[in-house]
Parts: sequence; structure tokens; C-alpha cells
Amino acid sequence: MNLSAICSLGQFGGTSGWSGWMVLGILGILVLLTILFIIAQFFRLWLQAFMSNADVGMFDLIGMRLRKVDATTVVLCKIQLVKAGLQDISTNDLESHYLAGGRVPNVSRAMIAANRAVIDLDFRKACAIDLAGRDIIDAVKTSVDPKVIDVPSSRGDATKVTIDAVAKDGIQLKAKARVTVRTNIRQLIGGATEETIVARVGEGIVSAIGSANSHKEVLENPDRISKAVLAKGLDSGTAFEILSIDIADVDVGENIGAKLQADQAEADKRRFQAEAEKRRAMAIALAAENKAKIEENRALVTLAEAEIPKAMAEAFRSGNLGILDYYRMKNIQADTGMRESIGRGDSAQEQRG
Repeated sequence: MNLSAICSLGQFGGTSGWSGWMVLGILGILVLLTILFIIAQFFRLWLQAFMSNADVGMFDLIGMRLRKVDATTVVLCKIQLVKAGLQDISTNDLESHYLAGGRVPNVSRAMIAANRAVIDLDFRKACAIDLAGRDIIDAVKTSVDPKVIDVPSSRGDATKVTIDAVAKDGIQLKAKARVTVRTNIRQLIGGATEETIVARVGEGIVSAIGSANSHKEVLENPDRISKAVLAKGLDSGTAFEILSIDIADVDVGENIGAKLQADQAEADKRRFQAEAEKRRAMAIALAAENKAKIEENRALVTLAEAEIPKAMAEAFRSGNLGILDYYRMKNIQADTGMRESIGRGDSAQEQRG
């Protein structure tokens, strides 16, 4: 039923015409109430943006609601950026970062702080840093106000309180350092963290002390450690720029060289004792072996002597040995025994004299 038909019914149709006008009126009222409700929801934000020249329209706010974007957060951040003089960041950029899971307020505050400190920080880079999980506000703050890192680190459950190194003369030195760094915005994405700085500086301190001929040289000029460490460019590939390395404390530790020499001497002593014991055992074994050979030879001699009577008897039977020859041999044996006894007696007299 079109409008002309409803008007015809209203003029000539009586009550049915009035019913058509009532339906149209109710529909119009509902549409008007809906519009007023929507406007009422976003009017305060729209008015804030309008009064701040933030260039956020009513349809932009409605679109944010449909895209499930927190309009309050986006509008307030946009107002802050505009008031800070950052006109080139659009509402759509803030929405995109919000939908990507970024922290829009952090990025906005970081951009404002960087602008105030005259730090070249691009909005896209700031969003990338934020999405990477880095604290963009802390990064900008560290760029403006450098922070100090203790080496070794005193955070967490770190139990090591000094960097220990040994000079060429064998004396141990215990050093503490304080590293002043600021954030390198250009290398913040993909750059190494604070732990890498601590590890590299600790390695540099150990190398600098180890290259010193004497521990006295280090104690006299602790700045030689700082100069040697700074010359290595330890901040390469990190998210920080090292401004200075200051040696906070250097203490003398143990005489590691003497201790190592003592330990080496003790080890050599045990090795030589083991070798001597080995030689003694070999000598004892050789003596026992020789004694066994002597007993074996004596046994062989005894066996050979036992064959003499048999040979003599065989010689008697075969006629190769006569009685006179036997007695002559006995006399020779008696003379030999007498000479031996006399010789033994003379030796005993000489010993008594």
C-alpha cells in the first residue's frame, strides 16, 4: 500500500485511513528513537573529538562498534596525538593496531614522548615494536634517560656478585662494573636484550684482566679495562647503545697461580710415588723370580749329584774305573775339603782380628 492509497483511505476510508497513518507514525518514532539512542551512545566521544579537531566522525564511531573496536580508547589516543602535534596518524591506523592485538595507549604515549624528545620514531616501527612484545614506552624512556646495568647482574636469583679473572702473574681479581646504555630504536626489533650486554661485558672484563702482565697494572689503572671493553664494540647487534663502562670495584682474590702450582706439584708427587711403587713392586717380583730360579737350579744340581753314584757304579761294572782310581779321587776330594776348611778358618780369624 503506497502513500497515495493511504491518503485516499484517510480521506474516504474512515477508520482504516487513520490506522495507516498511525503505523507510519509508530515506525517513524521507532526509527527516530533508534537514531537518538545511537547518537546518545557516541555523542560524548564525538563531541570530544570534534572539540579537539581529532577528525573522528559519527559514522567512524558506529563503524568501530561494528568492528568491535574500543572506541573510547581509540578516540582518546587520537585526541592525545592531535594535541601533541602528530596530525599524520589517522584513526584508521589506530584501529588497525588495535585489531592486530597491539596496545594502542602505549604506542600513543611513546609517539608523544619521542616527539617531545626529538627522537625519530615512525608510527609503523612503534607498532611493530609493540606487537613484538617489547615495552615501547620503556624503550623511548631509556633513549631519553639512559639506564645503568650492573655487571654481573643483580636481578633475579643471581648468586654471582663479581666477575672473577686471573692476571698473567696468577693473582685473581674480582671486579664489578656499571654499564650505562640507551635504547637503539633502529635495532630494537630483533636486537639482543640486556642479558647479552651483561654477558659480553663480563667476557670483556675477563679478557682485559687476563691480558694484563700483573694484577698491579689493573689496580693502578682500572680504566684500562673500560677502554679495552669499549674498543670491542660489544653493543653490535643489540637493542642498546653502550655509552660508558665504569669499573665500580676491584678486589684482590686468591693466588690462583700458586694454588695451581701447588696442586700440580702434589699431582706430580703422587705420580712419582706411583711410579716408584711400581718399580719397587717390579723389583720385588724380579727378586722373587730370581730366587725361584736359584731354587730351581739347586734342585737341578741335586738331581745331577744324585746321578754321580749311579755313574760310578756303571763305570765300575764296565771297567772304566778301577779301585785305585776311586781311592785317588777320594784323596783328592779329602784334600780339597781340607783346603776349604782351612780357608774358611783363616777368613774367620781375619774377621775376628
